[in-house]
Amino acid sequence: MKTLLTHATVITMDPELGDLADGQVLVEDDRILAVGHDLPSEGAEVVDCGGGILIPGLVNAHMHTWQTALRGVAANWTLLEYFGHVHRGLATLFSPDDIRIATRMGALNQLNCGTTTLGDWCHNNPTPEHTDAAIHGLEESGIRALFFHGSPKPDPKPGQPHFSEVPHPRGEVERLLAGSLGDREGRVTLGLAILGPHYSTLDVTLHDFELAKEFGLVASMHQGGGQAVTPGGWDVIEGKGLLGPDINIVHGQSLSDGQLARFCEKGVTFSIAPENEMTQGHGFPITGHVRRHGGVVSLGVDLESVISGDMFTVARMALGMQRSLDNDASRRERGGIPETSTIRTREALRWITLDGARALGLEDRIGSLTPGKQADIVLLDSGQLNMQPVSDPVSTVVMQASLANVDSVMVAGEFHKRDGRLLADIEEGIGQLTASGQRIYAELQSRQPEEATP
Repeated sequence: MKTLLTHATVITMDPELGDLADGQVLVEDDRILAVGHDLPSEGAEVVDCGGGILIPGLVNAHMHTWQTALRGVAANWTLLEYFGHVHRGLATLFSPDDIRIATRMGALNQLNCGTTTLGDWCHNNPTPEHTDAAIHGLEESGIRALFFHGSPKPDPKPGQPHFSEVPHPRGEVERLLAGSLGDREGRVTLGLAILGPHYSTLDVTLHDFELAKEFGLVASMHQGGGQAVTPGGWDVIEGKGLLGPDINIVHGQSLSDGQLARFCEKGVTFSIAPENEMTQGHGFPITGHVRRHGGVVSLGVDLESVISGDMFTVARMALGMQRSLDNDASRRERGGIPETSTIRTREALRWITLDGARALGLEDRIGSLTPGKQADIVLLDSGQLNMQPVSDPVSTVVMQASLANVDSVMVAGEFHKRDGRLLADIEEGIGQLTASGQRIYAELQSRQPEEATP
């Protein structure tokens, strides 16, 4: 099956192909066959893009999708309140079906917003049934995802170890790779959401790093937020040669500049959640530090229980915050603002396309409109008032685009949104999501009525 997308400004994010005015993209089955002008239309469905803008599908490199039913619940909580009310409270009330509903609807919302690839960091999976439900939700949605298999963080019951002392379960990794996530080229693939030295003992940290290496999986971990469980853990990890492009650090506050320089040199990637980090108290995003050391900046929503799921907003927040920090540093060091912006909008778009793909280990498959890659493509309706006139297409996408402009979304050559409408039936799902979230939140309130009020 072929699809020819015509009459569009094509932002390929491929350095060799560049941008095309009035360009075309030819898709065959699940892959991009060609990008250019006057491409053959024989045997293809021709889609007139009406002068819109085609971009690679966006990449949300880090989100806890299981929290979709808790939208807004944590909007007024600091990180410490979030730990208490969510991990030690709300999370414990989720059934497997709650996880499936939230994950499916959260993934559909990502598609609706123009995100075609999701780094789904699932750390509310106390049973294999919860894990399978989350994977089922992703598969139902049609999104491309790296499912980061994590572990829950409740208060231990008498006689149970603290979560920081519990190694990642080898048996679950083997089970998933022998089953639904065994195809490394599949739409939904496996990564490990491990605790890392900030949230686990040294023995657990080393076990988890080595487990990920053994199975060839991306290992992602949170860094920052309170005191580290193993303060010198990173030194040991470095000494054992366990750092590389398959290691992904989320947030990253509390790492020293020297550590960041060495980690970037080793190819470690960083997933930054600028809006949520500033809201909950992580500290300023480390975007500028990673950039200075030549590292990979990817971005994520992190928590829809706090903020919206729109990656255009996340990119603008990251760009604006780092420009502000750079401008402030220039004023203090040189007595005036820089002569030009320190970060260009094209780089911000790369954070949520190519660099997001790199952070998830998928850069050979997605992130740019390059022939041979998967046909994950978003059409933006740039004719709407909020995007006109289009003086610079890349800047228009980064600084003006929103959900309202996401006209069509294709994943692996298949449309999941077209003419401004999701093709999935979401009415029943919205009802299920609402009922799930209201039940969970009401149950927490009944247990701790004063503490659980946002």
